[in-house]
Amino acid sequence: MACEFKAVRRVEFSETDMAGIVHYSNFFRYMETAEHGFFRSLGFSVVTDKTDPPVGWPRVHAECDYLQPLRFEDEVEIHMLVSEKKSKALTYAFRFRKLNASPPVEIARGKLTVVCVTHNFEGEMEAVLIPEALAEKFEVVPAEIS
Repeated sequence: MACEFKAVRRVEFSETDMAGIVHYSNFFRYMETAEHGFFRSLGFSVVTDKTDPPVGWPRVHAECDYLQPLRFEDEVEIHMLVSEKKSKALTYAFRFRKLNASPPVEIARGKLTVVCVTHNFEGEMEAVLIPEALAEKFEVVPAEIS
């Protein structure tokens, strides 16, 4: 079972604003990068047809606190932790570290809550239990790590 995932990437020029720092909205894209990598590491995708019914994971809550700026060419580590697991939802905590600082420094913290959904006969999203094939792979991070 998995409770965490780390992704590392370099800030692209197009992700910065007029002040030369990463635009706040890109941190949500970075969170999604880590989430997708986490699912792939488990042999799945966030949009999966490997379960019956096929499921997806829309966001129902997102937040981010910014501690220090991140700039073009900075190397950032996105550390994702499964902080809560319910029958139909997962909550992830994120820690962002600037790796090219000496020593590496935490620059932001985020949180996402996602709900497992499928499409009903009317084509509308409907929350469903996390399929067992997926649920058995997710573990809440131990308190000593979080």
